[in-house]
Amino acid sequence: MKSLFHLAYHVTDLDVARQFYGGVLGCPEGRSTDTWVDFNFFGHQISLHLGEPFKTTNTGKVGDHMVPMPHLGLVLSLPKWQELAMRLTDAGIDFVLNP
Repeated sequence: MKSLFHLAYHVTDLDVARQFYGGVLGCPEGRSTDTWVDFNFFGHQISLHLGEPFKTTNTGKVGDHMVPMPHLGLVLSLPKWQELAMRLTDAGIDFVLNP
């Protein structure tokens, strides 16, 4: 059995979160209330709750680029990564680092 994670964090709009996680990323929605929603995030669980999101600052250095900290990443096989990168690009998502 692989190790799974559960991550809960704040978002300001559950409908926008649903559009991104469910619509763009294709994550199946799980349980929800009027103040939070769970998603199956590629086999893991992300729980999004209404509230003030993390403050981010571009303090992480990746190559020659400064990236937001904190951030969440996902490790995928190359074909799955390419498929997801295309879905994000087609959705017009702004990238800090292009795929």
